[in-house]
Amino acid sequence: MNTQVTIAGVTFKNPVMTASGTFGSGMEYSEFVDLNKLGAVVTKGVANVPWPGNPTPRVAETHGGMLNAIGLQNPGIDVFIERDIPFLRQFDTGIIVNVCGKTVEDYIEVVEKLGDQPVDMLEINVSCPNVKEGAIAFGQKADALFHITQEIKKHAKQPVIMKLSPNVTDITEMAKAAEAAGADALSLINTITGMKIDVHKRRFVLANKTGGLSGPAIKPVAVRMVYQVANAVKVPIIGMGGIANYEDAIEFMLAGATGVAVGAMNFVNPYATEEIVKGMKDYLERYQIDDIKSLIGAVRE
Repeated sequence: MNTQVTIAGVTFKNPVMTASGTFGSGMEYSEFVDLNKLGAVVTKGVANVPWPGNPTPRVAETHGGMLNAIGLQNPGIDVFIERDIPFLRQFDTGIIVNVCGKTVEDYIEVVEKLGDQPVDMLEINVSCPNVKEGAIAFGQKADALFHITQEIKKHAKQPVIMKLSPNVTDITEMAKAAEAAGADALSLINTITGMKIDVHKRRFVLANKTGGLSGPAIKPVAVRMVYQVANAVKVPIIGMGGIANYEDAIEFMLAGATGVAVGAMNFVNPYATEEIVKGMKDYLERYQIDDIKSLIGAVRE
């Protein structure tokens, strides 16, 4: 029974990864999860300089999910290289570094510093506010997404995954733009913009007013978008958005994903990723499936 998948020339022992921003670099979670059992750890977003993030409160529970407006707080690439990469190197798991920035130059600086580091892939968070475009995210305009993808590809030594924002009219337009610019893979979806108001205080629950909605509530949207993108491009896809158990993970693969990433569920159940790996193996045995890759895009019309 083969659980290996290959994305842009990089082979992972299984399709199960962590979603950026929900797992740190695995340090805290390594007390609960054997990182050696995961296909890859996708790190929290890292920028060229430390980011303080947004003011608090910046997390709120919602029905079937959560809102966050953390603001990509991170220690910056220099600390990340010194501290986080050596930690992850102790484990037999893939390392995918999520990169964020406010200008194209910010992203390139991080990508260049990672060029000689022992990491497998780069995931580019294009939901960051593009300060030169009036804080519209890079991933919300096809021409901006094409441009940043093309520029990053000129400097990246590792394969590049572009993480797509769902806050667009047509997700396939964005996917095609990233593919045309040279993206090696795509990951989707990022969070959906949401809001919560305290009716008793008549105030916004988040200091930022809006936040990113994640968790099981967004899964049907994510599955639909993965299916659409899988039928619009040829590059491999890492699917995410509300994965809580192995059935959710299989659903994303049937829709066309090669890899799957677990996000908000890590906060609810820190053992989730390891349990999903086991559940997927049991599924293969139950249905006598020799190779997990045969599930990719195998939904019946």
